Amino acid sequence: MNEPAYDPDDIEDDEIASVFIPLSDPDMTMDELQAVDSVMRSARISSGAVVEEFEKEFAAYLGRAYAIAVPSAAVGLLLLLAAKGIGPGDEVIASSFSFRETAQAIAAIGATPVFADIDYWSGALVAAKAEAKITPQTKALLVSNPNGHPADWSSFRELADKAGLILIEDSSEAIGSRYKDQLVGTFGDASLFDFAQPMALTCGEGGMVVTDDADLAMAIKRRRAHNLGERGSVAVTTAPALAAQISDISAALGLAQLRRLEEILEKRRTTEHLYDKYVQSFEGIKPPYIAPDVTEVHWMLYVVHLGTRFSKSSRDAIVDDLATENVEAAAYSQPLHLQRCYVDRGWRRGDLFVTEKVADRAVALPFHCHLSEEQIEFIVATMKDASVNVGAGAAIY
Repeated sequence: MNEPAYDPDDIEDDEIASVFIPLSDPDMTMDELQAVDSVMRSARISSGAVVEEFEKEFAAYLGRAYAIAVPSAAVGLLLLLAAKGIGPGDEVIASSFSFRETAQAIAAIGATPVFADIDYWSGALVAAKAEAKITPQTKALLVSNPNGHPADWSSFRELADKAGLILIEDSSEAIGSRYKDQLVGTFGDASLFDFAQPMALTCGEGGMVVTDDADLAMAIKRRRAHNLGERGSVAVTTAPALAAQISDISAALGLAQLRRLEEILEKRRTTEHLYDKYVQSFEGIKPPYIAPDVTEVHWMLYVVHLGTRFSKSSRDAIVDDLATENVEAAAYSQPLHLQRCYVDRGWRRGDLFVTEKVADRAVALPFHCHLSEEQIEFIVATMKDASVNVGAGAAIY
């Protein structure tokens, strides 16, 4: 159960190119299978005691008071914003640079997302650039840890306190990473996680909102769902609920993964080191950057950056070439502000120079524990050949 559909050790060198290499491949064992089987044999598979156990253990993992399981980080953000009374007429500052589009919950609830630019190296929002976007309508800062790299949380905490804003931490891509020795998910007034692929901890689909604020936790729960026994409660039903729970089946899978999280992260670290080994010999790409205050990074995907002579179209051509060789790769980010929904709101290319520059040249490569060293060597060599064809020796950055 802990093996992919193929065994990398059984593949000959000349066969590697014929085997499809997926972008992500969850690390599953008999622990996960038995946990799900147990729920499937029980009298309840909808949201129940297993979800509550998952919430309790996830909160304990982070050292936070409350964890609320939700269908995704985006739904969690929508519930969080509603619980804080944020909606039409309000603004939330966010990043346009992400693989996961959690920030779209801002527009979905009727508020206005105001995108600020990112740091050239880490890909995270810059506090000074976010501060320049604050207006009287600004109610919150949504700050992400892109691809697992923590933002500058000291600066954002200071900014949020100074401006009287809610600080929301999007850790959907970053479980296990640390900033100044502290786990991500512990910096925001509330923090978000996502458990879909390609996250290290995955239960198919799902997410978690964590906070230390008892009133906020209760307000989110009331908007998530009403328990059958609470339907007659005037206090509970003052907030419309969305039936936004997860099932005990998903929670059982997530709980088994949480209990194995350190093992999963360590195996992914081995994959990272193998990538680093082969990327070092390739002058045309650069391994991921780690900022000085970042203690530990657990990447969601292995993202490399092409040189400045490369264009968005040449990046896309490289992704296509990898696909021809049965390697699934992707653009790490299709910036939100350049998507139709936000172009219709007035955003244009050129509005966020750094975001666009980095996004146009960032390629996400397969990253999971089932990759063999031979496959990683093949992936990097294939990308090198493809980049030479379209970029002819371009320098890094």
